[in-house]
Amino acid sequence: MVQAARSGKQNIAEASKASGTSKETEIKLTNVARASLEELLLDYRDFLRVRDFAIWQKNSKEALFVRKLGSQPHQTYESYREFCETRPAEVVANIGLCLIHQTNYLLDQQLRRLEKDFVQHGGLRERMTRARLQYRNTTHQSNESHETYRPPQKRRGRP
Repeated sequence: MVQAARSGKQNIAEASKASGTSKETEIKLTNVARASLEELLLDYRDFLRVRDFAIWQKNSKEALFVRKLGSQPHQTYESYREFCETRPAEVVANIGLCLIHQTNYLLDQQLRRLEKDFVQHGGLRERMTRARLQYRNTTHQSNESHETYRPPQKRRGRP
């Protein structure tokens, strides 16, 4: 569980850092983060199942409370500290499930946007190639307008 959680967090951070230079890498790392969090979600479900603990339904009052808290801006662990330190393991694990579901939802949204942007605009290499070609075309056209160079004509007749 710890490894899956660390991997999810770390890959989100690395994807964010890669965003400035490689959209392809950003997408790959975000997908790895998403997969790690899915593994963590299964681990939490297993934790609850093997102990015969209840898994909160998506729209239970408890899950709705956690989802509402998680949707507020600027949430940190401090927002959940009291619940995690004073509630039984069943409640803490269900809070974890809710937070993982919210994170996965947000990562899915981000992945859809990243993939759409990549298809529409390409990655850094494609943008750099387009810019270079545009520069060359502009420079070449500018040079042609200032020069009167004409390629040599083939002679007809005798050599």
